[in-house]
Parts: sequence; C-alpha cells; structure tokens
Amino acid sequence: MKNEKSILSGTFGRRQFSLGLAGLAAAAFAPGISFAQGASGAAAQKIADHFSSVKTMMGEFVQFGPRGEQTGGKFYIERPGKLRFNFEDPSPIRVIADGRNVVIGNLKLKTWDIYPLSKTPLSLLLANRIDLGNQMVRDVKQESDLTTIVLGNKTVFGDSTITMMFDSKTFDLRQWTITDAQNKDTSVMIYNVQNGVNFDEKVFTIPYDDVRKM
Repeated sequence: MKNEKSILSGTFGRRQFSLGLAGLAAAAFAPGISFAQGASGAAAQKIADHFSSVKTMMGEFVQFGPRGEQTGGKFYIERPGKLRFNFEDPSPIRVIADGRNVVIGNLKLKTWDIYPLSKTPLSLLLANRIDLGNQMVRDVKQESDLTTIVLGNKTVFGDSTITMMFDSKTFDLRQWTITDAQNKDTSVMIYNVQNGVNFDEKVFTIPYDDVRKM
C-alpha cells in the first residue's frame, strides 16, 4: 500500500501528507528564466486562479515511484473538496475525499485510513479558490513547452516539495513530482483529461460504516 500512498505524499504519516495535484497555467514569461519570490508568487497565483475555475475534471494517471515502480489508474475531482483516485488492477487502493474527510482504502485487505480534510493539503488544493500565499512558491520557470512551479511550505506540505509542470500554451496540468525529506521523487503524469464533467454523488461517497470498523 506504501507505493499507492505516494500519490499523496512524500512523507506520509497519520497527521499529515502532501498532495501534488494542483496548479495550472502561468502568464507568458521569457523562456528559461527563474523569478524572485514576489514575481513567482504572483505568477503561480494566476495559475492557481485558473485551476480554481475548473470545477470538475477527470482523467487517467501513471505514477512512477522512487525505485522505478509504475502504477496507474483514473482520477476524479469536484470542487470544493472532493477527489477520487482508483488505482488499476491488481492494486486494490482507493483514495476518496468527500468534502469533510479523506480516506485511503485497501479493498483487498479491507483496511482504511481516515484524515480530516481540513488537516491535509487537499483543503488548499481543492478549495473554490486556491491561495498560494505565505511564501509557498519556491520557483517558477517558463520554457517553450512547459511551465514549472515549485511549492514548499512546512505547514502545508511538511518536509516535501512539489514540482508541477503545465503546458505553456494550453495551461493544462501535465505532471507533478513530490520530493520527500530523503530527496526521493514520486512523479505522476495525467492524460485524457476532461473538464466540466457531471458526476454521480456516489463517486465521492466514503463508506463510513467500513471505516468505523477499523
């Protein structure tokens, strides 16, 4: 289950985890230039505002772990506060956020870990408006095909940093990488993304009866 949890965290514990699913598009800057904190923060906030305007989205993902292991599956997002990751077979892992809590379940072992949404970075990244203040932005870099944003804040992300990559022309999120305290990377690429999707409420339903048995 550790590898699947990596989609959420670089350093995973009972009280905190870091999620790299955020961001979006930057204003057009000169290729290859890195920016000072003030400029990078403003650019990243423009990206966050763009991402906040996307209220629902779904797609597929491939995750690459620090030892080269690879997993994949499908994801679903609905603002505010709702998310689901279904890992493809043979992984039995499900990650669900319903606006109040986040759970990570192993359907094979019938085990569940539960976290208050407000105590995780998901509360920031799945909000109606994402606020990237408090010196959260470490760097913003624009190249011809990709815009890269690095986020780091111990209060929000613990000892991990998150590097996000976006298509510089379409402003679509392409990939994020979580670097943990041991400098190990977990990267996630997303594709076949659809915006403006209508979801059945069951998609984000947490099976609390099963969770309470744990």
